[in-house]
Amino acid sequence: MNQVLSLKGHFEHRKNRGRPGAPNLPKNATVTVVKLESLIRELTALKEYWKKQSELRQFTTKWLISAYYIKIAAKSNRIAGFLSTGKQPNQKIVGAKFDKRQGKNRHVITYLVDERDVDVSIRHAQGTIEVLQKEFGGQVTTDVFNKGEQIKKINFKNYQLAKSMFQKVIVDAWYVEKFDVPVAKSTKNEQLVTLYDVGVNSEELLRGLGIAVTSTEFLNERTVKLTPAEYALLYQKAPYLIAMSVTDLSEFHPQDFGIGSNEQLTIPSPQNEPTIGVIDTLFKNDVYFKEWVTVENDPGLIQFASDDDFKHGTEVTSIIVDGPSLNPELDDGCGRFQVKHFGVAVNGKNSTFLLIQAIQRAVKTNPEIKVWNLSLGSDLEIDENFISPEAALLDQIQVENNVTFVISATNRRQREDEEKRIGAPADSINALVVGSVNQKNQAASYARKGGVLSFFIKPDLSYYGGDKDQRIKAVNGKDIAEVEGTSFAAPWIARKLAYLIQVMGLSREVAKALLVDVAYGWQDKPTDPDRIGNGVVPRKISDILETSSDEIRFVLQGTSESWDTYNYGLPIPLTGNHYTFFARATLCYFPDCERNQGVDYTNTELDLYFGRVKDSGTIDSIDKNKQVDDHPDYINEEDARDHFRKWDTVKHIAQPLKKSARPKKVYGSKLWGISIKSKDRLGNGERKPLTFGLVVTLKEMNGENRIEDFIQQFSIRGWMVDRIDIQQRVEIYNQAEQEIEWE
Repeated sequence: MNQVLSLKGHFEHRKNRGRPGAPNLPKNATVTVVKLESLIRELTALKEYWKKQSELRQFTTKWLISAYYIKIAAKSNRIAGFLSTGKQPNQKIVGAKFDKRQGKNRHVITYLVDERDVDVSIRHAQGTIEVLQKEFGGQVTTDVFNKGEQIKKINFKNYQLAKSMFQKVIVDAWYVEKFDVPVAKSTKNEQLVTLYDVGVNSEELLRGLGIAVTSTEFLNERTVKLTPAEYALLYQKAPYLIAMSVTDLSEFHPQDFGIGSNEQLTIPSPQNEPTIGVIDTLFKNDVYFKEWVTVENDPGLIQFASDDDFKHGTEVTSIIVDGPSLNPELDDGCGRFQVKHFGVAVNGKNSTFLLIQAIQRAVKTNPEIKVWNLSLGSDLEIDENFISPEAALLDQIQVENNVTFVISATNRRQREDEEKRIGAPADSINALVVGSVNQKNQAASYARKGGVLSFFIKPDLSYYGGDKDQRIKAVNGKDIAEVEGTSFAAPWIARKLAYLIQVMGLSREVAKALLVDVAYGWQDKPTDPDRIGNGVVPRKISDILETSSDEIRFVLQGTSESWDTYNYGLPIPLTGNHYTFFARATLCYFPDCERNQGVDYTNTELDLYFGRVKDSGTIDSIDKNKQVDDHPDYINEEDARDHFRKWDTVKHIAQPLKKSARPKKVYGSKLWGISIKSKDRLGNGERKPLTFGLVVTLKEMNGENRIEDFIQQFSIRGWMVDRIDIQQRVEIYNQAEQEIEWE
């Protein structure tokens, strides 16, 4: 067996020196006067509509206008001519969702504009129509427009229109199907409502509409808890202000079954074991491992609690503390963990609003805890067009506090036969969301369908949470219960993650990437990503931190500080004049997110390139990535998302294992390289440094052990290479955690 290696080296950074060229139409496109006239009519109607909205006009002169695109629109394909007065249109976006027609998702993007934006847009469109009529016979095709020869001959001063604006409006008219008012949905339930940002204090705005709310009912600046009557009034007077809404009361249904053994269990006193935070239902203090748990049960819940309100939380914590003793067949080699347990919910319906507030308090007052287990989940399905308030808060907390949440992927009830999407907060993008499998590594019978915002893979990975064939043993009092559910898969992953971070000393980015990488393995693609995610994590921690003798796995951490973060100096060992390795790599990062941006939720994209350095000085990436803007085969947004996981916060690229595979040729430099390209979604120039973790696994085609060659070659070129020795790092951890008594 080979130990995983930790590499430390220097990454260089460079800005993107490329400049966008003239706007182009896609292949076989035609833009006509008729299309432009239609857009003008819509903008004119919207202008009249907004002038009549007296409820909003008393607070602001801003208007909300949604652009319906014909496809999923890349940043470069979004409107640049329309609504472009003052700030660029991309900087006026306040929401985005998908509109599904004919089986395909299309962007609907909402902009905050003013009357001048609309007036100038109409004037530019009218000027463009005049040019089309007089210079192009009423329409222009891709071949004519993109060549630009006829455009160069036009004297645009005669039309009081800049050439660049003409080009932008033409391209906009192709990608935008129509302009309209934002549409909200009606409901009779108590709601957490997020308002569009119209530049007005939300509390003041609601009061002006006759909805008396206090600051205590706001989750953040624009998300407020409303009663059914208050929501109905808002929907009646100003439905266009409603960006998102979810039912406040969420119901989770832990699945546990008959009592098992009555045996007396024992456990030694805790020493210096790592602590995992647990946010769950109430904790029962009469269990055999109570000395290992620091409890903060909500006193407001305890006074009305029944025995059932203590079961789920106690069972989850029992697995984190002493899971291997209860389930020897799942012994992971991680030992025991201490727990700080926050009992903030009961069995049944709970207020999302209150749950979010409890999570905020718990994390802020316990900064020493780096891994949090959350096995609570909503029975309601997540929305396809926006992230839940719970998940958005968790994503924000993880960015601001350098912590990681391990979240269960929620369960389908036994009597539910129909397919059902996962529930909040399993739509957290930054969290490690865990699904459940049976002993055959197949999705558990209660698994719900994942996938978030029609794109992100959730759950991230899966583990054994018990099923009809073999349930998990947990403790909820003096007896052992047999349980099943994703609630009981998540704690096992929380144990592994805490071990990697707190005992092995890895960063959360590297630890998450390592778990995803080993779960994915060498499979061509996940077998059931909607239910299992990227794969099933091995049981033993040693199978994560060690590889077979014909494999070399190394991890490294870096920070993306500019458009390109790179190192072209990786001396992968040669065999003669060839490389005899298959390769795979997994990248993880925790970006800032904007719930108000809807389906365009993550602010930053990190695009991974890993492979041999070609004679041209570029990287021959192992996945043949073609996303770089100056690549001759630049691909569209939908293909970039499908093939290269654009905007996903977990990237996995690999060469397939094939018996017929031949060794790879060696280029002149005899080196491999890593390049991580950064893209800013909002385009406001506020890109922050972003830490990433990268895991690379190499597999020797002929079964040879090349790890000593690898260490030697990398050391010669100045890389610091450290073996991740489990026993050695455990000893270091134990020594570091010892209390020193000063005389």
